[in-house]
Amino acid sequence: MAFDFLLPTLGSAGDVIPVVCLGRALVHRGHSAAVIANEILEEPARAAGLGFVPLGTRDEAQQLFADPRLWDPNKGFACIAERVIAPNVRRLYEVIAARRNLSTIVAASPVCLGARIAQDKLGVPMATVRVQPSLLRSLVDSGRLGRMPMGPEVPRFLKAGLMALLDKYVIDKKLGPPVNSLRGELGLVPIAGLFRSYLHSPQLVLGLFPEWFAAPQPDWPPNVHLTGFVMYESQSTPLTPEVDEFLASGAVVLFTAGSEAKLDAFFSDSIKVAQLAGVRALFVGKHRTPVFDQLPAHVRHAAWVPFPAVLPHCSAVVHHGGIGTLAHAVKAGIP
Repeated sequence: MAFDFLLPTLGSAGDVIPVVCLGRALVHRGHSAAVIANEILEEPARAAGLGFVPLGTRDEAQQLFADPRLWDPNKGFACIAERVIAPNVRRLYEVIAARRNLSTIVAASPVCLGARIAQDKLGVPMATVRVQPSLLRSLVDSGRLGRMPMGPEVPRFLKAGLMALLDKYVIDKKLGPPVNSLRGELGLVPIAGLFRSYLHSPQLVLGLFPEWFAAPQPDWPPNVHLTGFVMYESQSTPLTPEVDEFLASGAVVLFTAGSEAKLDAFFSDSIKVAQLAGVRALFVGKHRTPVFDQLPAHVRHAAWVPFPAVLPHCSAVVHHGGIGTLAHAVKAGIP
């Protein structure tokens, strides 16, 4: 039987590319698949032969990426909650309600809370898709929370207390009103502890990372299934002659801060680092800033590069912690 998959995700290219890979695999197996995301992300979905449903406007995305809070580790969650998660709770529920049929299955990122409400109200089968393990909570080992260790060396009662405070005074405070307002209209009971008890589908949680990267914990949801890294291998956009010639001239260190980052300080400091280290550097960033106007001879800039083609020419990658960049670097065998 062929199924009709809806693939909602909130975020930037790093969030939607794994979903595009998932959709492409589903289509290859005879199903239909449509990505639901901000309209700035339509091109990669269409290029992969998938359907696309806009969730939010290009202007909204540009306002998000221009918000300085987004890049502040202490204010980033509030920015994302206000500009991304909360406005799309009702929108996403309405999209799923309008498009669902007897063969519909939803595979959504965990912050797509409108999909969880559709699962509760409409009975639409749903899997939660995690591209990284950060929101899979554990009182045994949760790695780190920002700068705070949350591993086995920290007493469980301290971790439980911190998570409870975050739930009550940060997460539920920001996201509880839009979620519970819609739930109330639909005749559903209110939810507390959104990130504690509601974030993940009780039917299936797909972790798009391998076990060696984040070992399953005994208090993870029992329905977590790890697939390994899902990597975008497309090389349809060729390298520019300038970048191609630069890579052919010797090994480089690749610097990137993510698909939408506008972090001039990162790139300007990295240029100095490359000079001090005596290495050739390739800077990858979508937004061209004054930093790139007068580059030294040993530095080049590209708006985008296909990692499978470029990383074999690199001796190292300096990046923002994006899961896709990390996975490609590991596959290429470079630090």
